[in-house]
Amino acid sequence: MQPETLIKEFQQGLLKWYNFKPDSVFLYIGEPNDPCAAPLLSPLMYTSSKHTAGKFICVTAEQTENLQWREKNIGRFDYIIAVEILEKLEFPMKHLTNWKSLLKPTGTLLLGMNNRFGFRYFCGDRDPYTGRNFDGIEGYRHAYSKKEDLFQGRCYSQAELRKMLQTIGYKHFQFYSVLTDLRNPSHLYAEDYRPNEDLSNRIFPTYNYPDTVFLEEECLYNDLIENEMFHKTANAYLIECSLTGDLSDVSHVTSSMDRGPEQALLTIIYKSGIVEKRAVHAKGVERLKNLITHGMNLSAHGISVVDAALDQNNSYIMPYIDAEVGQLYLKRLLHEDVDLFLHKMDEFRDLILHSSEIIKPDSGDGDGAILQKGYIDMIPLNSFYINGTFVFFDQEFCKENYPANVLIWRMVSSFYAGDLEVQKLLPMEYLLKRYDLYRKMKTWQKIEQNFLTDLLQGKILQKYHEKCRRNYTVLNSNRQRLNYSSEEYQKLFVDIFQHADTRKLILFGSGLLTKRFLALYHQDYPVYAIVDNNRDRWGQELEGIPIRTPEILKVLQAGEYKVLICIKDYLSVMKQLNDMGIREYSIFDSQKDYPRKRKPTQNSSGNISQKKKYHTGYIAGVFDLFHVGHLNMFKRAKEQCDYLIVGVVTDEGVRKFKEVEPFVPYEERTEMLRSCRYVDEVVEIPLNYGSTSDAWRLHHFDCQFSGSDYVDNPDWLAEKDFLEKHGAEMVFFPYTQSTSSSKIKELIEKKLM
Repeated sequence: MQPETLIKEFQQGLLKWYNFKPDSVFLYIGEPNDPCAAPLLSPLMYTSSKHTAGKFICVTAEQTENLQWREKNIGRFDYIIAVEILEKLEFPMKHLTNWKSLLKPTGTLLLGMNNRFGFRYFCGDRDPYTGRNFDGIEGYRHAYSKKEDLFQGRCYSQAELRKMLQTIGYKHFQFYSVLTDLRNPSHLYAEDYRPNEDLSNRIFPTYNYPDTVFLEEECLYNDLIENEMFHKTANAYLIECSLTGDLSDVSHVTSSMDRGPEQALLTIIYKSGIVEKRAVHAKGVERLKNLITHGMNLSAHGISVVDAALDQNNSYIMPYIDAEVGQLYLKRLLHEDVDLFLHKMDEFRDLILHSSEIIKPDSGDGDGAILQKGYIDMIPLNSFYINGTFVFFDQEFCKENYPANVLIWRMVSSFYAGDLEVQKLLPMEYLLKRYDLYRKMKTWQKIEQNFLTDLLQGKILQKYHEKCRRNYTVLNSNRQRLNYSSEEYQKLFVDIFQHADTRKLILFGSGLLTKRFLALYHQDYPVYAIVDNNRDRWGQELEGIPIRTPEILKVLQAGEYKVLICIKDYLSVMKQLNDMGIREYSIFDSQKDYPRKRKPTQNSSGNISQKKKYHTGYIAGVFDLFHVGHLNMFKRAKEQCDYLIVGVVTDEGVRKFKEVEPFVPYEERTEMLRSCRYVDEVVEIPLNYGSTSDAWRLHHFDCQFSGSDYVDNPDWLAEKDFLEKHGAEMVFFPYTQSTSSSKIKELIEKKLM
């Protein structure tokens, strides 16, 4: 499925669950190609016999202002639907009045509206209409304060919307809180429904401008629920307005329409106490049948599951369980009694091991047991805790001959996901070691990640998610800026190399961040020493550099050295340095873009070069058995850029990533390249940081040049997208057909040269 098709598919989830009356006449206010209009235009929306498609008319808001048109259509429509339309109209009351006149006496108005007090805006997202932070929260007092300000649109609060509807004459209406937003409607909650699960693991927030976000929105949900603020601060609403009081009896909807036709389901909780799982497409009915089968199999193995059955419409029906979700029970238990928590986690682990026959026992080598059937969603989040036992629901996925350790890993990782508080109470590493997951953790992580990527269409939706989901590194950087003045932030996080090349550079920390710094920047900034608070590391070396006690800083004179903190949780080290009277320090952020030193740009004749298409160019490769194809690429690249950098893979890198032995050693390869008149600089490609994104962060080039043999490579196309996002380009040169390193090696191996 194409990304555009899938995106339109899941955007329809805002209305696809709604039980429209048969043979209805619809008025959709908007454009026919709007995502929310599509399901009404298509009979595929109606997936059970209780739905019957009716007449459908689509007009713009401007057309409804036409008096002659309104007179012809007064009292005609059973349903009027407007999604993200009213916010764009300067006089919403007038339009609401006009629309009300178009409804039948038994009609219903459905409004999709953005909330100006949505938690996304408190987390740093920009207003969708003004493009600025906090305009909505402030009531747009700065946005449209002058007569000449052109109205672009505005969001309204729940209270404002209630007042408008009551003024118009609607006596019966209910609000559904929409998460994450109207264009990504994965969860809908009726205003009288209180979520009883851990939403931080369920919802992936989306934004208008993710690069300005500075708070983790999903970590706020549970507290907002506890403080009765959840519905008031929802990002958006679907408002159902009825002239007769005939309102939907749905309390909650979960939409998984982003999974594609075969796996797209709607889970609907009714106020009557019934839960329905409805297949969005006919292909999905088989998945509902699997749910029944999986439940029966688990019951046969002594696992408690919620009773369920298929009805005559092939909907999966089960009772609503008013009980504590297993995830919340375990988190509460961890706060109250750690020993009992561990006992219950062991109990949960044992349920996983007893959920199916063990076809290969745990031999103690770290691989764990192999289950005949692995129920991948046997996690606390998909269970209730009732009368001293875990009762499971939504066991949708099952794999044959499956490692039990993957399921146990998911039990642990899903419990800790996004919750720093539980990590403080009991580090996740403790449980990983308790269940012998640590030794081969990367294996279990990879299996889980592959499953989730396929399920959630991660590869298909990758570009879409990059545009609307926040990047944690960017979020962290945004949050850092809030804690410091602009001058302090510049010194601490931006100008980290100030004085680094004229003073003794000392790295604080000897972990992964320090290793990354040494791999990327040791060529430009020699490190005098590494200091660490861990006594066990004193006297050891890292990349030939001694690791010492921080006390050596007291021996050095002020102005003699510069400290670079290479620790993720740097606040305690900052305090330590401040207490020691040390102020000359900065913080290294492994994801930040720190360009390397640039040498003066000159052409081969030694004169400043004439302006070319690109300033700095970059080429990466092994360049084993240097040949005319390489030379042609360098020549073409130099014709287009002032300064050409060539990155060379080390011998160790060739062995690790290409699994061959280079014919020519690294030192000789680089020496030949330095002698090429088209090459301005030769650099080593760090062993574990050789991607295009890493190279760009180091060199900030304007263009990367590559051979055309990579033009259709998905990995290279992804790197091309990265460069374009950061204002750079990737250019593919025609591949030299007559000569290549592979052909030369083949001839050598055949002893023909």
